[in-house]
Amino acid sequence: MAVEAVVFDIGNVLVEWNPERFFDSKIGEARRKALFAAVDLHGMHEGVDRGGDLATIVQDCARAHPDWADDILIWRDNWLDMVGPVIEPSVEMLLALKAKGVPVFALTNYGRGTFDMSVPKFPFYTLFDRAYVSGRMGVMKPDAEIYRRVEEDCGVSPACLLFADDRPENIAAAEARGWQGHLFDGPDGFRTRLEQEGLL
Repeated sequence: MAVEAVVFDIGNVLVEWNPERFFDSKIGEARRKALFAAVDLHGMHEGVDRGGDLATIVQDCARAHPDWADDILIWRDNWLDMVGPVIEPSVEMLLALKAKGVPVFALTNYGRGTFDMSVPKFPFYTLFDRAYVSGRMGVMKPDAEIYRRVEEDCGVSPACLLFADDRPENIAAAEARGWQGHLFDGPDGFRTRLEQEGLL
């Protein structure tokens, strides 16, 4: 079926998300590797993406791992610096779709407070016709419930949604509900897909 709306993941589709690289710059690669092996910081951050408070969750983690507490608190104190840079060609595609009148949605595992904190740094976050943010919804990709809620709210048939995400499990969950999926591995491939769909 013809695509009627494009759904963007944000992390590693529109902006880079690579905390390891940031920690390398702060504490060095060797200590970062030891830290990430000892403490599941990505797992910790899932609590934020489910709607929890960033500061509270990171502070609780730091208390639970006193040997790493100072390093863990970097996640709280420098969170916004970890996000980025912008993947400029992807943002250009978002703007081009908007200019053509194609509805554009965000479907992102992102904290409620951290999303709002990010808007001044990434003002294009305000351009989505609808932004489905896991922290606001209390459910994360790839849980089928988050896709169901998007379908219920957006008014577009699942078969007419094209979803771009960098994680195969998130694409698979969308396709299981009848969405069209694009596994994002760089802007060039996504541009080709949008051109093939007649959207750009």
